[in-house]
Amino acid sequence: MNRPGPDHPVAAAFERRAARAEGLAARCPSAVEPLRFAAGLYRVQARLAGTLAARHAARPLRGRLGEDAETVLLAAAELLRFAGERGPAVLAAEARACAVQATSTLAARLAASWSGEPTAATDYLSRAVLRPYVEVLAFLCVPPDRPHPSGTCPFCGGPPWIAARRAGPEGEGARRHLGCALCGGEWRLSRVLCPNCGEEDPARLPSFASETCPAARIEACETCRGYVKSIDLTLDGHAIPEVDDLASVVLDLWAASEGFARIEPGLAGPVTAGRD
Repeated sequence: MNRPGPDHPVAAAFERRAARAEGLAARCPSAVEPLRFAAGLYRVQARLAGTLAARHAARPLRGRLGEDAETVLLAAAELLRFAGERGPAVLAAEARACAVQATSTLAARLAASWSGEPTAATDYLSRAVLRPYVEVLAFLCVPPDRPHPSGTCPFCGGPPWIAARRAGPEGEGARRHLGCALCGGEWRLSRVLCPNCGEEDPARLPSFASETCPAARIEACETCRGYVKSIDLTLDGHAIPEVDDLASVVLDLWAASEGFARIEPGLAGPVTAGRD
């Protein structure tokens, strides 16, 4: 049933992520601020998803940003206000500047991210605005009209920003799934394959872990120097990979110091070796 408003299944999925972030914040002192911000962001995205689903009932979403832009832009204003008031300093300043720009300027920015232009990889705000829209499209089974580069989400072409390891059939070991940064979907990928460049040589695909973050590990590639963070769901069935990722930012800092770059930044945004 395609229920509009706050009870819509997509809105409920965002609310579950928010609740997980709040629960982790209560027991992860080192990540309290990013987790609280993530919880707030998810709640705003939940409302946006409900709004978009409700508007779809009157004006169906087409999956073509040029045609759906008016609906997306109307829903984006609340997210920009939230990020401007509650976001980290740099992001907050960017959100406030974006909020006062002409609608055409924001539309152009979203279009650049939609088309996969190089700057899109670091455009946190555009990704945050587009996510409720694309996740509603996924629920409606309306394929987005955007590029699908190799190694990206089969449904929407979004980049993988997290991986999950789930128990497979007895004798097969854990199965690896990649999580999409745009539609929230997952797709299976070989455990021995770089999602960024396609490297398949196990000797060039090291993984790194820390005793302080037992469920998380860095799955790196020596060929392209990229990596994806993975979360082991066999250790905690309640984990939500993209949310639990925030509790192990220390691993991203270490990876950056070793010269690896994350394929797609997580909710904490781009992490560099010099970041405090």
